[in-house]
Amino acid sequence: MGLLERIFRRTPKRNKEQGSALERYRKSFLHAIEGIIYCLRFEHNMIIIVIATIVVTLCGFYFHLHPFEWLFVISMCGAISACEMINSSMEAAIDLCTSEIHPLAKIAKDTASSATLILCITSFIGACIIFIPKMIEILGG
Repeated sequence: MGLLERIFRRTPKRNKEQGSALERYRKSFLHAIEGIIYCLRFEHNMIIIVIATIVVTLCGFYFHLHPFEWLFVISMCGAISACEMINSSMEAAIDLCTSEIHPLAKIAKDTASSATLILCITSFIGACIIFIPKMIEILGG
C-alpha cells in the first residue's frame, strides 16, 4: 500500500448530511446565515464592525467615491467581518478543547484577534487616504 493510500485510508471523513446537492447547498447556506446571526447577537466587536460599515458606506455615497475606492471599501469591510468571524470560531474551538487557562490557548486567541486588529488598522489607513482629501476639498481647502 502506497503512502497516499495509507494517508487517505486513515483520514477521518466528515459527517456529511445526506440529500441532493441542492439540499446540501441550501443547508450550508442556512448554517452560514446562522453563523452571521450568532456573531451579530453575541460578538460585540461584530456590532462595531457593522456600524463602521454603515458609516463608511454612507460617507462613500456622500463623497461620491470612484469605483476603485468602492472596491477598497467593500473589500475591507468584507475582509474585516470575515476575519472577525474566523477569530470567533477559533475562540469557540479553543474553548471547546479546554476550559483551563493555558498559555498556548491564550496565544492562539490573542493572535487570532490581532489579525482582525491589523486588518482594521490597515483599513483605517486606507480610509484616511480616500476620505481626508475629499473632506479637505469640501471644507474649502
